[in-house]
Amino acid sequence: MIQVSNLSKWYGPLQALREVSFQVDEGEIVGLLGPNGAGKTTTIKILTGYLHPDEGTVRIGGLDVLTHTREVQAIIGYLPENAPLYPELSVQGYLKMIADLRQIPPDEQLERIAEAVQAVGLEDQLTRPIGQLSKGYRQRVGLAQAILHRPKLLILDEPTLGLDPTQVLEVRRLIRRLARDSTVLFSTHILSEVEALCDRVIILMNGQVRADSRLSELASTPDAIVVLESVPAGLEASLRSLPGVRALEPFRSADGYPAFRVRGSPSQEAGLCPAIYRLARQENWPLRELRRDVRTLETIFNQLVATA
Repeated sequence: MIQVSNLSKWYGPLQALREVSFQVDEGEIVGLLGPNGAGKTTTIKILTGYLHPDEGTVRIGGLDVLTHTREVQAIIGYLPENAPLYPELSVQGYLKMIADLRQIPPDEQLERIAEAVQAVGLEDQLTRPIGQLSKGYRQRVGLAQAILHRPKLLILDEPTLGLDPTQVLEVRRLIRRLARDSTVLFSTHILSEVEALCDRVIILMNGQVRADSRLSELASTPDAIVVLESVPAGLEASLRSLPGVRALEPFRSADGYPAFRVRGSPSQEAGLCPAIYRLARQENWPLRELRRDVRTLETIFNQLVATA
């Protein structure tokens, strides 16, 4: 659905994007994650045809965004960080205007508006002026205009920014429902948003892609966590002697027992747990827990920030 190749963008002397490349397959929910100023909004503006890159190419649905801008925009639903709403219009009046701008045939407009309104839960707000709605409901109106023309691709820039916790949960549920019919790419700097919604995450920092992976793959490590009743003599030397072990880090488990993080080499795809379990049985170690270590998205993000 999206193919981005070697995308670069300058604002005067400031380079906002540096040879950014990624792709998004049809049906995916992908989070574009990064701190403020990482280049997320610039990337989204280029994808939607509102901004031209200085270098690189972008294809949406097989079409080049630069040469087929109108055709690409016709298949995209876009909710910018600040939704383009008119506070003096009623919800239905605004959506009727959007339907006209989207050139939806008049005999289809009523059905499309009803479909979008039902999808985002605005049935009871149709006659109210947008300026009288809460921020959560205004965000729903923004989502409704984005899906009115049944887009193949939904692009959302910070869709929960400024919402209270209840409104955030509501918008998350909306996005999940909308993803049944559209590919979704959304930008955020909130880690929990990505963990709650995404199949995959692309992490941007300083205008560069620092990570691009499915969440399950990103969190997986070859490392093992070993928790014991006590530490037998020679245990550390035995663990260090296992093939693929890079380092041993002792610590205390949450309930106070001695524990070790056994660092494995990246080539250890199966992890270290099977070999450690065999060794523990052979040596009759008082094993309490043995599991593969899993990194949280926060841990990954902080590691990338530290090396940026």
